[in-house]
Parts: sequence; C-alpha cells; structure tokens
Amino acid sequence: MESPKWFSGHVIGLLKTYMRDLVDQAEQEMHSHEQFGFTPHPYRPDQALSDLLALLDDRIESEGVQVGLPNTFLHDMWHLCDEALTLISDRVWLENNLDSQNPGKARIRELTYHALIDFIDSRSREGS
Repeated sequence: MESPKWFSGHVIGLLKTYMRDLVDQAEQEMHSHEQFGFTPHPYRPDQALSDLLALLDDRIESEGVQVGLPNTFLHDMWHLCDEALTLISDRVWLENNLDSQNPGKARIRELTYHALIDFIDSRSREGS
C-alpha cells in the first residue's frame, strides 16, 4: 500500500489531538466510575480503534473541511486500523503484561494509539 497523502504533519497532529481527547475522556470516565463505585469492564485495543474511528467520523462530519482533513481520511484510517489490529493488539498485550497492572480504558487507549502512530510512521517510512 502506498503511503496516503494524509500522512502530513498537520493531519498527524490532528489525529494525535483526537487520540488525546479520547484518553482524557476515558480518564474522566474512570474517575466517575470510581466515585460511584462502578467496576470497569475490560477494554480491548479493537474497542479503542473503533472509538477512534467513531470520533473521526464525527469530527470529519462537523469540522473536516475547516481543519483540512482529506475526503478519504476516514476510509484510509479504517483500512489502516484493520491492517494494524493484530500487531497493535499483540503489542498492547505485551506492554500490559510487562507493567503487571490491571489496565483501564485510558491506559488501553493510550497504548493502542501510541502503537497506531508507530504503525503509521513505519508505513510512512516504507512509502518514502
């Protein structure tokens, strides 16, 4: 697969901002659950990627053109996430086992999105 045009620094910066928003949202959710005594459900990298794609769909619909996202961005991200899922899941599992902590939603999102950015970077280098 050739490196898509949307690997520009501007678009990657927006993507990282959206990812940070999702991690922050999960941290706030965790604090709310703790406050009310709820037990968090297990959360997986595929769910983190789905949440990212849902957020991208929403943001593209509401502000895509204004912030300079290409028309094919969501479609390209969907394919990229699908391609990277096994690699990302394995990496997140390994990193969680090295930490030996019970990871929450925010930590899974953080690890997943970091792995996705690394995957994008590696694909970008391959396409260069």
